[in-house]
Amino acid sequence: MESNKTLGEFIIENQQDFKYSSGELSRLFNSIKLAAKVVSHKVNKAGLVDIVGGAGGKNIQGEDQQKLDVYANDIFIETLINRQIVCGITSEENDNFISVQGSDNSNTNKYILLMDPLDGSSNIDVNVSVGTIFSVYRRISKVGTPVLLEDFLQPGINQVAAGYVIYGTSTMLVYTTGHGVNGFTLNPAIGTFYLSHPKIKFPEKSKIYSVNDGNYTHFPEGIKDFIRYCRQEEGDRPYASRYIGSLVSDMHRNMLKGGIYLYPNTKSNNGKLRLLYECNPMAFITEQAGGKASDGNSRIMEIEPQSLHQRVPFYSGSIKMVEKVEEFIAKYKLHKV
Repeated sequence: MESNKTLGEFIIENQQDFKYSSGELSRLFNSIKLAAKVVSHKVNKAGLVDIVGGAGGKNIQGEDQQKLDVYANDIFIETLINRQIVCGITSEENDNFISVQGSDNSNTNKYILLMDPLDGSSNIDVNVSVGTIFSVYRRISKVGTPVLLEDFLQPGINQVAAGYVIYGTSTMLVYTTGHGVNGFTLNPAIGTFYLSHPKIKFPEKSKIYSVNDGNYTHFPEGIKDFIRYCRQEEGDRPYASRYIGSLVSDMHRNMLKGGIYLYPNTKSNNGKLRLLYECNPMAFITEQAGGKASDGNSRIMEIEPQSLHQRVPFYSGSIKMVEKVEEFIAKYKLHKV
């Protein structure tokens, strides 16, 4: 769907939807879209310049950092700090949060941003879509003082905005402020994002399930049952299995086509995805698009965070499919009582 409405125009027209509107949302998204355009340009040059492959380091989770992880992280942080839009930043690539200070060692900005600067970056080497995920909160500590850990350890229900940028056949920015989900596609010729996907909603009929089947042996029994359920030939099943290995890409497809994304816990870990800057923003977007996001037992956005890089199981997508997952998980919990 083509539109002549730009992202900037859309934000200005809908400023009243932003709870604390006084121009901050527009300034913040201007910074995000600028950084996204820079990262998009670099992603599209992968293979032509020395930007693919490992960077030689590991992030706080012990995962190998890719060169583009580090590059995207630096670009977003630099853009946000230089424009003095936020008072604090948390990133997947940084051990601790960053307190943003002004020239007088104070910061009167009210917002913090949490992000995964380049989700699915290992796919860059094979030319598969990757993305950036971000989440925005209003700080709870006193304005003008350095941010505190408690500013970042807020439940997802406190988010004032969340979104993602997907770098694929086209570059899209999708976001919500709690008033629906809208997608904007970048016209690279003039560097402008245009409204291309207004009022995104999960389709009523959903037939896709996305899960890393290689971990099947280690999944909880309830999840194994759900996968078997998806594969059964009955009614509108079997469902189609589609898994890219990039949260942004899988969630984006499922939201447009209809489906569920699963990343369960296993016997050895609590899942792979981080609550604060992956699950919460995606849960906010999912709910605003008419879907549901759960850890298998409770609503993702009501979980009280305990640490910056906390991991949780994640099931997000069409309501009926997520409820079916919860049903299978609950069955095994009842057996243990």
